[in-house]
Amino acid sequence: MSVDITTVKRVAHLARIAISDDDAERMTGEINNMLGFVAQLDEVDVEGVEPMTSAMPMKMRLRDDVVSDGNIADAVVANAPVTEDNFFVVPKMVE
Repeated sequence: MSVDITTVKRVAHLARIAISDDDAERMTGEINNMLGFVAQLDEVDVEGVEPMTSAMPMKMRLRDDVVSDGNIADAVVANAPVTEDNFFVVPKMVE
């Protein structure tokens, strides 16, 4: 997979980043280098390798899943300017 200068400019526009033509040209090469490195990871044989969360084997410390201060929804929304059925009501932002 590779990107062209048009894709770089489009991504910059979507991210609301101002970018010059020279910077877009430079970033096209840099992004393609990164994508090339990521593509190399597809070649690694991971057959039989267990997924892991750390390089060091360790047991996750888990706490008991117990309800401690439940049934206080009224107190949680007490200071909200507008609520409905114990939910915060906020203005619509996207149409």
